[in-house]
Amino acid sequence: MDRRERTTAVPGGALIAPRLHTRREDGRELRALVWDAGPGWRMLSSAVLGGGLGDRSFVVNAQVSGDYRRLDPAVHLRQIASRAGVRGRGVGLMTAAEVSRARFAADGGAEALATVGIGRPTWAADSPDLDEIRLGAPLAGPGPGTINIVAAVPEPLSDSGLANLLATVVEAKVQAVMEAGFACTGTASDAVVVACRTGVAGNAPDPFGGPRSRWGGRAARAVRDAVRAAAEEDAARRDG
Repeated sequence: MDRRERTTAVPGGALIAPRLHTRREDGRELRALVWDAGPGWRMLSSAVLGGGLGDRSFVVNAQVSGDYRRLDPAVHLRQIASRAGVRGRGVGLMTAAEVSRARFAADGGAEALATVGIGRPTWAADSPDLDEIRLGAPLAGPGPGTINIVAAVPEPLSDSGLANLLATVVEAKVQAVMEAGFACTGTASDAVVVACRTGVAGNAPDPFGGPRSRWGGRAARAVRDAVRAAAEEDAARRDG
């Protein structure tokens, strides 16, 4: 490992056990949360790297500069993952938020890890004049950011159950940011990863992931707690 790169532990649980990897890039010290999940996981995500549905073995949530300009984020994330020591097919997320401020929560075996930076708050349904805006919009605080969420449950879900779980996680995110005092549904660059154990032959996966299902409700409460804690800290930092 390069002397300029180092790894430290961050809060996690029995499922999501991340470490904090520090790297030097363009003369700056930047960090990434690395969850080396290993085999036996099926994930659904909206991520830049490894998005969609399939078996995945890691999740990397990498901090980048607020004026990020690279046009190959998937390639960049793959490089970051390789430097952090993870291999195989995984998921890669990006944010301008400080990932060392991630917040973890658990509920009944479901776990959630969230990084929150709400520099450009937005409503999902807003003026069409805002569509396709990427750069140059005025900031609401000291810097841009993104809400990235990783949620995991310890049992297999069907593909539709996992899709339902992703929708539930997004609903819990909106609840959390509004409870934290933000008038928005999130930011324009939020990303979500939901993960479940792969199925065992002969055992039917759980077909449900909605907010009142067994794992949906637990994941929603974990996500709400993690996102709200991180959002409240983000609000306090911007106010002070």
